Amino acid sequence: MLARREDRLRRLADELDASYVVCDVGDRADVERAAAHVRARHAELNLLVNNAGMSARARFTNIDPDRLEEVTRVNYLGSVWCLRAFLPALEAARGRADVVNVVSVAGTVALARSGPYNASKHAQLAFSRSAAAELRPRGIRVHTINPGFVETEGFPQRTVLRPAWLRRTVIEPEDVARRVLRAVDRDEREVFVPAWYRIAAIAQAVAPGLLARVAGGRRGST
Repeated sequence: MLARREDRLRRLADELDASYVVCDVGDRADVERAAAHVRARHAELNLLVNNAGMSARARFTNIDPDRLEEVTRVNYLGSVWCLRAFLPALEAARGRADVVNVVSVAGTVALARSGPYNASKHAQLAFSRSAAAELRPRGIRVHTINPGFVETEGFPQRTVLRPAWLRRTVIEPEDVARRVLRAVDRDEREVFVPAWYRIAAIAQAVAPGLLARVAGGRRGST
């Protein structure tokens, strides 16, 4: 397990009888260091889950530049750096390896009030789709998971979502985890959690202006 907070990692590792490495996936050198540590002990890897992400409820015109760069590094480049760093171990599994990129429904739509986050997830989605096509001939299956609103520490959806009716659509991390397992088991390339969120992706592609109006991309909203 890789993450930035060692206190959380240590408790979970004790619970699962697992091992961990402290790592900031937004830092390429840190990812390469962590990957070298893992690969020295595990020459073959069967599963890589890129789940790190951070929020950015702000517009391009008012977000702090440092925050914008951090969101891009973690949400998009973190998946890229991890896949590149662990690719030799995934290929060593000889056709028995899977990669799961946890993206977001936000990667399929574009809204004014969360432009930097949307952009980082659009990039991650394109990367995941491209990697799926590139790596399948090499025996590595890539799965893209697009969750909607999920209640987590970094995304306290039930207290911040506007309008209030959106709070009824919030799901739990366990819902996403179950869907990840099913996607790997059934070799599904791209799934939405819940499935009806695919409608938003279709609406964005077919009628982007209509989606923007329905989502309430009005001046002054946050």
